[in-house]
Amino acid sequence: MRRILLAVVALALFPASASAAPPLPFGHLCTPQNGVRFCPTNALTDRVASFDGVPLDVDVTLPPSGDGPFPTIVMLHGYGGNKSNYATEQAEGATTYHWNANYFARRGYAVVNPSARGFGRSCGQPASRTPDCARGWIHLADQRYEARDTQHLLGLLADQGVARPGALGVTGISYGGGQSLELAYLRDRIRNPDGSFAPWRSPKGTPLSIAAAYPRWLWSDLVNALLPNGRFLDFRVSSATESREPIGVPIQSFISGLYATGTASGFYAPSGLDPGADLTSWFGRIQAGEPYGADTRAIADEIHAHHQGFGLSGTPAPLLLHGGWTDDLFPSSEPLRIYNALRAANPSAPVSLQFADLGHQRGSNKVNADQALNNAGSAFLDAYLRGAGSPPAPGSVTAFTQTCPRGAAAGGPFTAASWPALHPGAVTFGAAAAQTVTSGGGDPQTAQAFDPISGGGDACKSVASASEPGTAAYTGFRGGRYTLMGRPTVTADVQTTGANGQLVSRLWDVAPGGTQVLIARGVYRLTDNQRGRITFQLSGNGYRFAPGHAPRLQLLGRDAPAFRASNGSLSVRVANVRAVLPVAERPGTVPGVGRPPGQLQALARKRPRLSVRVRFGKRRVLRTTGRLILPRGVSRARGCRGRVAIRVRAGKRTIAARRPVVRRKTCKFASKVRFRRKDRFGTAKRLTVRVRFRGNAALAPAKTRVRRVRIRR
Repeated sequence: MRRILLAVVALALFPASASAAPPLPFGHLCTPQNGVRFCPTNALTDRVASFDGVPLDVDVTLPPSGDGPFPTIVMLHGYGGNKSNYATEQAEGATTYHWNANYFARRGYAVVNPSARGFGRSCGQPASRTPDCARGWIHLADQRYEARDTQHLLGLLADQGVARPGALGVTGISYGGGQSLELAYLRDRIRNPDGSFAPWRSPKGTPLSIAAAYPRWLWSDLVNALLPNGRFLDFRVSSATESREPIGVPIQSFISGLYATGTASGFYAPSGLDPGADLTSWFGRIQAGEPYGADTRAIADEIHAHHQGFGLSGTPAPLLLHGGWTDDLFPSSEPLRIYNALRAANPSAPVSLQFADLGHQRGSNKVNADQALNNAGSAFLDAYLRGAGSPPAPGSVTAFTQTCPRGAAAGGPFTAASWPALHPGAVTFGAAAAQTVTSGGGDPQTAQAFDPISGGGDACKSVASASEPGTAAYTGFRGGRYTLMGRPTVTADVQTTGANGQLVSRLWDVAPGGTQVLIARGVYRLTDNQRGRITFQLSGNGYRFAPGHAPRLQLLGRDAPAFRASNGSLSVRVANVRAVLPVAERPGTVPGVGRPPGQLQALARKRPRLSVRVRFGKRRVLRTTGRLILPRGVSRARGCRGRVAIRVRAGKRTIAARRPVVRRKTCKFASKVRFRRKDRFGTAKRLTVRVRFRGNAALAPAKTRVRRVRIRR
């Protein structure tokens, strides 16, 4: 008996690490591979049942040693992809340089690579569709399904001691980028199939939350991305209905290509069976074209409500948003929509931007830009998930420029403290004379050559500059030497004859020899017989106009197959056209570069002044009043918002603090503090009142004002 007792005591005292079982993520065995431990789903019977029983094919890659829990990153693949896209054996190309499972695992992370439901062996491949796949079809990045799948997998790993609950991150490209943004906004919530929200808990009840998200090639508003209407403007905050009023113009070649990809490699719901995932019916309706009525609006409302990040309530996890200048599927509007909304709500929000010539077609995905941005993305995740290093400054932007030929290294980097600060100058051109644009105008061969799918996807392709019938064209100053760094803005007076129209825009770089390269493009949905002044933007770019080169704006009534040609015919009389190119050079430093119009500086925060008055009256009442003195160009409607922070000190002690609201009509604020006891002041003879205004969406923080007042006891 004594020997048994001694053995029990010895086992109790033996180091736990020596006897601990190795981690088995989802019950899967791990084997050493390429310097890490690879824990795959091998057989169909090894797949992981999601919250609703749909089987998911998922691999986990672990650091070379350790039992966990580990900081954890989920890597989400693009549309038509599967878990293997960024798995351990993935070679590090430009896109995956320092952004793959092997790299992150070697840095101490557990990395989760799932095949999204409806793709790969998560019920996508026909051979994988076991009976539990009956409803395992593609839900198009639905917050209630695909996002919930990711949350369920993380919950299981947290319960298994593999994932560290306080250090969960997500990243992904394209389809995965959109889901990463959704998960950042959901943060510590799940969305149930009925649309309601609930706290995110692991199956065993542990509270969970996303700590950081790095979405790449992302969408924020999928309605705007697939059916752009031209209403997004980067100098204002988008409204909830902006992308759906009116319904925009389908990006036909991309929509057709994406649907075909899902047909070939995925599992679509039978038409009409699932109203939240009826992709076949949706595709057919959009392809039929105008007029788009209540049925189309219902599709757009469903996508807006459940299949995107923008529109979700709450404050998201810290974000580093990665977008492509030359991405014709998810252009610069997608990350900027989130950036502007978060910065307007909180100027110190942890959100930053990355831009380069990358992404979907016609993105070049240049090695030096991808490597630099991926390294920054890795550092961002390290800061929030491992507590190593510092995250990027809130609001900061890093951008690289498009260069030609396609194989040339990207230019830059260009850095700025904010999006408006990235382009302090402007090049303006246009004409007052009227020109007529028709729905049958333009050269079909040029349209075909620059289609992102069938045109080859080369952002540096050039054609001869020529006048095209039924279009309008405007050429700017032939001086060059400046760098486009943002989204060109066009204003024009229009008189439209006809229904279901569109006004397509192209910005060209015209060389002295007469050839031209497409720099940016856009489309504006015209309402029936629309008249008046309109403002719209092109997709944007970072692009250097060489000496002797000129910008050329072209307006057309169609650009098929990149944009679906409208049903019917129309003509548009355009006059008083002005194009404003945001540039990296400061006003006056280069010929032709001036100040941006005031309208385009709307999100460039200016510094107000504080006027403060302090009085200490009878009954020991301290009154602090004042107002914001707004800088020129900022209206009261935009500037008179937010709160001031008032701190009252007696000697070295803070004895009161208030945060009065700035009144919207007058920009005034007021605070009153009554001190009921004399001993609050101690031996101090004066009170020090410090007043701060920390800024809002239109205004930068004001200089702190300090006032002193004699104490009346």
